[in-house]
Amino acid sequence: MKTMVIAVCLTVWFGTGFVPGAVFQSEDAYAQPALEATNSWSLIIVPDTQSYVKFARNQGICELMTAWIAENLEPLNVLSVLHVGDLVEQNNILKPNGKHGDQTGDQQWDAMSKAFERLDGKTPYILATGNHDYGINSAENRDTQFSKYFPVRRNKSWKGVFVECGPGFEGRKTLENAAYVLPLPQGRKALILSLEFAPSDEVLVWAKEVVARNEYKDHLGIILTHSYMRSLASKNVLVEKEGYAIKDVNYGQAIWDKLIYPSDNVRLVLCGHVAGVGDPRKNVGFREDKNHAGKMVSQMLFDTQTDGGGWQGNGGDGWLRILEFSADSKKVTVKTFSPFFAISPSTQHLAWRREPFNQFVFELE
Repeated sequence: MKTMVIAVCLTVWFGTGFVPGAVFQSEDAYAQPALEATNSWSLIIVPDTQSYVKFARNQGICELMTAWIAENLEPLNVLSVLHVGDLVEQNNILKPNGKHGDQTGDQQWDAMSKAFERLDGKTPYILATGNHDYGINSAENRDTQFSKYFPVRRNKSWKGVFVECGPGFEGRKTLENAAYVLPLPQGRKALILSLEFAPSDEVLVWAKEVVARNEYKDHLGIILTHSYMRSLASKNVLVEKEGYAIKDVNYGQAIWDKLIYPSDNVRLVLCGHVAGVGDPRKNVGFREDKNHAGKMVSQMLFDTQTDGGGWQGNGGDGWLRILEFSADSKKVTVKTFSPFFAISPSTQHLAWRREPFNQFVFELE
């Protein structure tokens, strides 16, 4: 049978947001990911990886994901890889109980560090921190091993892209809060800010000052943080509060109110943190809202950690998000792909998520 690709244009409503122009492939088609236009560029979004590294048996899947990314940096013109947080399941656990993982905190960080070694010196990846990256199990405090495994000078590809560290807990300067400037085609640039889990007021003040600088006024502003919005199954509402022990916190609604809404150039927000079992709509979300100047801001949730067997499963079936930007950075084509399934001809038919909330197109003003 000849390989067929069927493009279907739909407008799919997502509660408070919508996704126009969904793009699908036929059920029997498999094609290696490729750019739709030769002058496009891409970002790869890595969802929460905590369940890949909490079990020793799953860690190879995470390495497969980063190995595939490294292999496809040039074919997909990938300018950066963005991780939405929860790199590990338990930041500093000493005695795993077996049910929620069989790896210590050190072993989990070692596994995640090893996976990202495949991208060191090849692309300026950017990492957000999640609640599980703090405390012992989950954000009992702001202690984290993140900077031990991902120090500022780790990846030589950050040279010329990394701008500065923002304020951190107890005055520390780490990549938990950091700004990057990414050169784009046609002479434009992107300003990407990675913010800690539930950023403090001080961090949001810093971030707002950075995006407001005159030198960045024409940049494409992107915010990467962990806890921001609920899923499509929960109508894509912004997170207002959560029950973690840490103090001086801001979740989605507060981040919108204090940083994103009053900023002129932020056009895209990426997050993770929210997942569920039994319905793929629990693991994704998308909404669009106008900022103070009437410009649309697109906001996307991607967290597939429960695909592949739930909370004790394989960690997420290897799913990645490919965001292909047109050369002028105005059109974004979203595709959801698994190198875990794609690696074998016997499972390649499973390698693409074809639901309209997993493959779609949106516009950036």
